[in-house]
This record gives sequence, structure tokens and C-alpha cells, in this order.
Amino acid sequence: MRASNAARRASKQGRHAEQAAERKRACMHALLNRPWLTKEEEPELYYTVKDHYEELRDWFMDKAGLPLLLTRTIAKLDKTPVKAHPWMGFAEFREPRDYVFFTYGLWYLEGKTEFDQFLLTDIVEEVREQMTGNGLDADWRVYSHRLSMTRALKKLRALGVLHTIDGDESQWAQDEGRNVLYESSPTARYVLRRFPGDLRSCSTLADLEDPIPYADTQQGESDRRRNRVYRRLLMEAAVTDRQWDEADLHYMLRQRRAIMDQLEQTFGWVGRRYREGLFFFHPELTSESELFPTLGAASDLAMLAAGELRKRLAEEGGLYVEDDGTVRVTVTEMESILYKLQLRHKDYWSKELRQSTSQELAALCLAHLDDWGLGRWESETSFLISPALSRWNAEYANMEFDMQGGAS
Repeated sequence: MRASNAARRASKQGRHAEQAAERKRACMHALLNRPWLTKEEEPELYYTVKDHYEELRDWFMDKAGLPLLLTRTIAKLDKTPVKAHPWMGFAEFREPRDYVFFTYGLWYLEGKTEFDQFLLTDIVEEVREQMTGNGLDADWRVYSHRLSMTRALKKLRALGVLHTIDGDESQWAQDEGRNVLYESSPTARYVLRRFPGDLRSCSTLADLEDPIPYADTQQGESDRRRNRVYRRLLMEAAVTDRQWDEADLHYMLRQRRAIMDQLEQTFGWVGRRYREGLFFFHPELTSESELFPTLGAASDLAMLAAGELRKRLAEEGGLYVEDDGTVRVTVTEMESILYKLQLRHKDYWSKELRQSTSQELAALCLAHLDDWGLGRWESETSFLISPALSRWNAEYANMEFDMQGGAS
């Protein structure tokens, strides 16, 4: 009887430990993929971070050099990419001016206390005056400027740092005489990342790359290198060997087993070492992060094109693999590939894709590969496809055959 009770207790403790590990893993994913976690909207995740704060803080700081902030209302991982990519920006923004107005909007909100209310005319006038004083242009009589400010305000609302009480800024974009009543949030001061030093001492973008200060010693350089490698693996979809700096590549190759173990234990990612690089895969679908392939049509096109490229590489006189593993294709070649795929698979495609021209399909596919770091433009007419894309392939299943097989 005692042995049976002990076994049950051990089993129960094991389940509790497994559940605790799952909660911590969920927190790690959420911190990595969301701007922050709020106590009001995600109380379970917030309190799990609070309960394991020191452990989570130490892991992110030691491995990636990323500070974990915890306040009475939010938990935020202060993320700093090693290399900035276009997809890391705000998809809603259309031009650089949107980011300028967004930043000045934060400047205005940082001067407000929690639940302060103010009008849209208040914020836009103070932003205009501040920008004019700094030699920048903001003229709300210009429709395009109002549109940019509207996109900035909508993003501030989407992030939860600005709340609408009455009105809609879209109406102000159409008519400068319209107004909106807003309420401020205490999270505004946490949107921008914290910098390790005085910004006035920085003269180049390279001066802003480090998320924390590093000692000017051999140990400091070792810490910086480890943090760079982990940050790229955590934040970028795929990093091939040729994309690493020589010293970082040497570290990654030497420590790859430890890195694979750490990311599997912490995030559940499965690492695989291929000829072209070390890649990580999420074994299950997750709502926390966008995974490749996505559920969109562009990913379908990319994987179908990958299969077609593989066939052409196997054909004599077809495409060729460069020394670094990339495959160079012209826009015309990609248009030809997608045109043939359209003819072959149009019955499976949406009406929009069926009616798209080969030029439109190629533009959609290549932009998707560029966004995911699975290719890059060499020139206006030439595109280099990453060898990482060869790890995917897709074919449409024969549904009639599958149903017959299942019925039997």
C-alpha cells in the first residue's frame, strides 16, 4: 500500500512538474512573440512570468542578452535584432513618415499619466510644434500627412498604449475639422527599447546594435558573440552558414549541440543540421508565432515552386546551384515556373490566384521568400533563392484517391 501511494505521489509530482514546464514554455513563446504581456489581459501568463521571473530573466540575459522587464502591469522582453529585416517593421505602415509620427506620438504620451484624457487636436498640435522645432515637417493641412498620423495613432491603439473614448481618427484624416477623445495608458513608456548608453554618444546605427553594455575584454567579446548567435536564431526564420560572420559561424558550429538542446528544452524547437546551415522547426502549429509555411497562398506558391526548382536542378541543362548553395533565377524564369504551376494546379487555387498573371504570381512568391529570409534580390531581374527552401516541398493530394483509400 505504501509503495502504491508513493508511486501515485511520484506520478502526481511528475505531472505537476510537466505542467509547470509547459506554462514556462508558453511564457517564453509569448514574451518572444508579443510586444508584452499585460496583467489585465493575460493574468495567467503574467503571474507565471512573475513566479519564475528570475529564472526567465537569467536565461534571456545569459543566452541572448535580452532584458526582461516586469512591472505591476506588464511583463516585456526588450527585443533587439542583430540584423534588421523589412518584415520586422509594422505591416500597417506605408512610408517612413508613419514611423516618425508614431515615435512623436509616444513622446507625447510619455508626458501623460494613467487615464489622462485629451483630444486628437491636442496631440497633433504638440507633435507638429515639437517636430517643427527639430527641423521636421508636419502639416495637417496636407492629406498625406493626416493619413500617416492616422496610421500611427491606429498602431498606438492596437498596441494598447492609447485608448479611444469617442470618435475615430479615420474621420479626421478625411476632414481636419473632426476630433477624437483619447485616454492614455501607462504602457506608452515601455514601447521603445531601452538603450545601454546615452543616445547622444551614438553616431552610427552600429552603435545601437548591442542590447546591453559589454566589457571591453575577452570575456565581454565572448558574451557578445554568444548573445548575437542566440538572438539571430530566436528572431530570424532561417540563418544559413553563409549569412553568419566568420567568428559567429565558428561559435555556432562548435556549440551547435548545446544550442540545439537549449532551444529544444526552452521552446520545444527541433534543430537539424543540414549542409547549408542549422535550422529549427516548430513541431506543432502555434498561435504565438507565425511559422513558415504560413496558411496564406504565398507559402503554397513558394513550396510548389521549390518542388519545381528541385526538378529543374536535376535536369541536364537546367538551373545550377552556386558555390554557396543558392540558386539564381531570373524573374522571367520564375514567371514561367508559376505559369506552368497555375495551369497544372488551377483547380485547387482560389479565384484570385487563378485570375492572376504570371507576373503577379512571381511578384507575390518572390516577395514572400524575401520577407522570410528564404531568398534575396541580386538585381531588379535576378533573385537568389536560399538553399533552406529546398527543405520544403508540396504536392496537392488526390482527394478522390485518398477518400477511396480511407473508405476501404
